[in-house]
Amino acid sequence: MSVPESLKPEKLRLKIDPEGLGFNSIGEFNKGEGVIIAQERAKKALEFGLRMRHPDFNVYVAGVQETGLSDLAISYIGRVARQESRDLFDWVYLYNFKDPDSPLAVSLKQGQARELERDMQELVSDLRLLIPQGFEGETYVARKEEVIRQFNAQRNKVFEELDKRAQEEGFVLQADQSGMMIIPAKEGRVPMTPDDISKLSKEEQEALKAKTDTLQQEMAVAMRRIHKLEQKVQQDLKSLDREIAAQTVQSLLEPMREKYGENERILRYLEAVGEDVVSNLDSFRAKPQAGPMPFPFPGSEPSFTQYEVNVLVDNSETQGVPVIVEGNPSYPNLFGTIERKAQFGALFTDFTMIKPGALHRANGGYLVVKATDLLKRPFSYEALKRALKEKELEVEDLGEQFGMFSTKALKPQAIPLDIKIVILGDPYLYHLLYTYDEDFRELFKVKAHMDVEVERDQERLEQFFRALGTFVKEEGLRDVDKSGVARLIEYSAELAGSQEKLSLKVADMADLLREAEFWAMEEGSGLITGDHVQKAIDEKAFRSRLYEDKVQEMLRKEIIKVATDGEVVGQVNGLAIYDMGDYMFGKPARITANISLGKEGVVNIEREADLSGNIHTKGMMILSGYLRSRFSSDRPLSLTASICFEQSYGMIDGDSASGAELFCLLSALSGLPIRQGRAVTGAVSQKGEILPIGGVTRKIEGFFDLCKARGLTGDQGVVIPQANLRDLMLRQEILDEVARGRFNIWAISRVEEGIELLTGVPAGERQEDGSYPPGSVFGKVDARLGELAEEARRFMQEEGEGESAEEARPDGGGGE
Repeated sequence: MSVPESLKPEKLRLKIDPEGLGFNSIGEFNKGEGVIIAQERAKKALEFGLRMRHPDFNVYVAGVQETGLSDLAISYIGRVARQESRDLFDWVYLYNFKDPDSPLAVSLKQGQARELERDMQELVSDLRLLIPQGFEGETYVARKEEVIRQFNAQRNKVFEELDKRAQEEGFVLQADQSGMMIIPAKEGRVPMTPDDISKLSKEEQEALKAKTDTLQQEMAVAMRRIHKLEQKVQQDLKSLDREIAAQTVQSLLEPMREKYGENERILRYLEAVGEDVVSNLDSFRAKPQAGPMPFPFPGSEPSFTQYEVNVLVDNSETQGVPVIVEGNPSYPNLFGTIERKAQFGALFTDFTMIKPGALHRANGGYLVVKATDLLKRPFSYEALKRALKEKELEVEDLGEQFGMFSTKALKPQAIPLDIKIVILGDPYLYHLLYTYDEDFRELFKVKAHMDVEVERDQERLEQFFRALGTFVKEEGLRDVDKSGVARLIEYSAELAGSQEKLSLKVADMADLLREAEFWAMEEGSGLITGDHVQKAIDEKAFRSRLYEDKVQEMLRKEIIKVATDGEVVGQVNGLAIYDMGDYMFGKPARITANISLGKEGVVNIEREADLSGNIHTKGMMILSGYLRSRFSSDRPLSLTASICFEQSYGMIDGDSASGAELFCLLSALSGLPIRQGRAVTGAVSQKGEILPIGGVTRKIEGFFDLCKARGLTGDQGVVIPQANLRDLMLRQEILDEVARGRFNIWAISRVEEGIELLTGVPAGERQEDGSYPPGSVFGKVDARLGELAEEARRFMQEEGEGESAEEARPDGGGGE
């Protein structure tokens, strides 16, 4: 098997020729509406979920935030919503005259809620003006006077009859403010004094008393008649007042009945309003106070709150259907709340203090929330699922549910819920909810999965240019020339980790453009060029690479031991990746292996120290499988091999170092030294294939920086899997050194290629008799394993003979 040659610079990076783009600046693409790059799968799923009217087909948009998840989803939902034609309703809460603690939830045609609010305000204003005027009119005054005149005439008649009866019996009737009295009289009309009565004989006094008792009874009857007359006149006056007021109320309500005639609930409400106005005329007849009070006192002025309209949802300006994005989906923000006011040390509320939530505003349309925001708010997620299942929306106070308020609570009528929920979140969170939450599976049947990368073909490039042009125009940035666009394409490939793809992490691209705009402004350039884009990339990396610089410093000063020249048996340079969230870099690491006789096989020191992840442990097990398949077909594998990442103090995971660990193990078994100027990355299979890994560009750059700091020799380089060639996006500095022959990149597909590159000795191919050529790497490994197997056999034989001799002693051994 031939040793692969060092790769040419043109294979190590995607290079975009600005002249080949076919335009001078991105400004040529900012005339049309922006587009969403790729994401056809997500758009198709999202459109289906939005248009599918079944209430259980809510949507979960799964994707990472860097793809512009929120902006893309919201803009697309808004576009769909504006095109929809659906009957929308306004919602109001009205006073319930039959049950004040249960306000009425009433729907109206789109735009009528505010009209009803204004109409009721005008109605109250007109009633307060016209009702007092009605009571000052000539008709009312004349009819009132007639009622009073009739009452006075009837009352006078009763008085006259009683007075006549008293005179017939020799008494006089006296009336004053304290009441009426019947007094005995003498000489016709002169009241008798007590002295006059005392001078009468006993028989005369008794007769006088009997007459007095009789007249008192008759006077009591007369007084009851007068009281009934007074009651009747009061009723007549009230009836007159109600009649006059009813005429005014009905005349004012009639236009409203015609306007809202199709809404039965409004008609019933207006009827109740009319009855309540007539029943509470004193409020409308009240005169304003002579002077202002120092502070309002409850009950000091009439209240007309019961006639107000609490507009909960106003869709008068909504085009299409509503789209509500709730950034803080707490329970009150989603479901609304009932506010309270403090007055004189007490809390009170009424139906006008019912406030809507996002679900009210989005009813009939779409509500968009982020999954993490929803799940972090107590009660919100469970309450949302309950509302979706019950298909109605209630305004409840959490404080009342948990007994935090002792005041009397309102119970507003529930509102029918017709809504589509769109949740934005991470794919992993979707899988957790789908697996562990049965309600989620039932209510969110549509998954719109957003991709993070796409093939770089001409169609995608056209979308990329148009989206870029639209962004530049909307942000008011400088135009980007062709060199800047070329560098942005390359940067997109870097984010995607492939020369053949474009990244869909539009948020990262947008941030880079904003930074490039800043550097263009600093330079006074009218255009954003490739140099400005590169400057933004470099400055961003500089701000984030403090930890990498510290690691490189420890490597240069050999605090962390990693050799870059010479040859060592059982030692190889592996490459690890450190992900800091906003920045990722490669770090060289020394891997060592020791071999001894034993039966434990390959021992992973990291695993023994509980510092090995599952995938790394699996990679170590694959090494044992490879050794058995290659060298133990006719004998047991009699060795103990310990493999260790030197100076590693944290968790290690992933199988990208399994290739380097295998090369290190083969070196220890064969006794052949490995060139320390060459680092290795790549996974390995049991069949000896070198498999692709992630972060290959960063790993190469990490080792290059160390070699450069110590001085490039021309023999240094990195061995990578052949399958990772398309993923290389090395920086220009490395390409220049490769072109000069001072640094190398080798791509391999088999273990045999890698071990020959590292040792300079052919790996060796299995011959017809099953052996390997003497002097080859595999030949030396096979011989060493044979020696270990023979030593193990001999050791076991000697140990067995020793045990037999011990058993043959009469005393079992240990005698004198």
